[in-house]
Amino acid sequence: MTIWTQKSIELANQRDYLDQLYRVYPMANNLKRELADGVVAELHSKFSLQDNAALLNLLLQQDLFPIKDSYVAYLRRDKTAINRNPATVNRIAGMLYELGFDEMINLMSKPKETNRQIGPLFRNWIKRNSLGAVLATDAETFLRSQENAVLDLDDTALMQFARQHLGYSRNKGLDFVAKFNGNFVVGEAKFLTDFGGHQNAQFEDALQTLRTKFDTQQPIIPIAILDGVLYIKGSNKLHTTITNLHEEIVISSLLLRDFLYSI
Repeated sequence: MTIWTQKSIELANQRDYLDQLYRVYPMANNLKRELADGVVAELHSKFSLQDNAALLNLLLQQDLFPIKDSYVAYLRRDKTAINRNPATVNRIAGMLYELGFDEMINLMSKPKETNRQIGPLFRNWIKRNSLGAVLATDAETFLRSQENAVLDLDDTALMQFARQHLGYSRNKGLDFVAKFNGNFVVGEAKFLTDFGGHQNAQFEDALQTLRTKFDTQQPIIPIAILDGVLYIKGSNKLHTTITNLHEEIVISSLLLRDFLYSI
């Protein structure tokens, strides 16, 4: 493995890794979702009258539907289906009445899942100029800059830039595009919070970007900016994979600045 992957493993196992990582990925307290003013009273009215269609219409306008049902997503995308499918509406409404009004409201107020909060945090850290480079908010400024620079755009715009100027071939957004000492550095950033399932898929996705071929003469350095459980020593798939890499650069965000200025 590269020295940067080795340094990342050492950092995670020998120092206050999690305390430092909180600067990049500050987890907010999972506060309950707030329902808009008047919504609870309106829901109570529809619930009390057992106006099934009106109740579902109002519930589908809220951020979180109180129950898991495979038909809810369809109704959310096609509200006219409510009037055309009374048996489905009555079945779902019956489940809501069985819950009771207070429990229905409680379920609608559940906090957002932590994983859904993580996405923007790396970009917010970049926006705080944590890397000490020029933050360019448009492609032309970035390309013209004679200084070290980071392109400050969303993942889709970064993908489009990389396709147009760097020969990037994946149909997948990017989290990081920078230019240091004439080299373009391109990668994804992920905080892997556990082993298995979705987290393993996120890891594999980052490796796919890391191994992507760029159809350009420009000097490109692809990296995977990964943090979390993959640095825990053991026989788990994530750690085994990174310790068997050769040229590919897997690096903690905490070492990203040092890496960039070493190029």
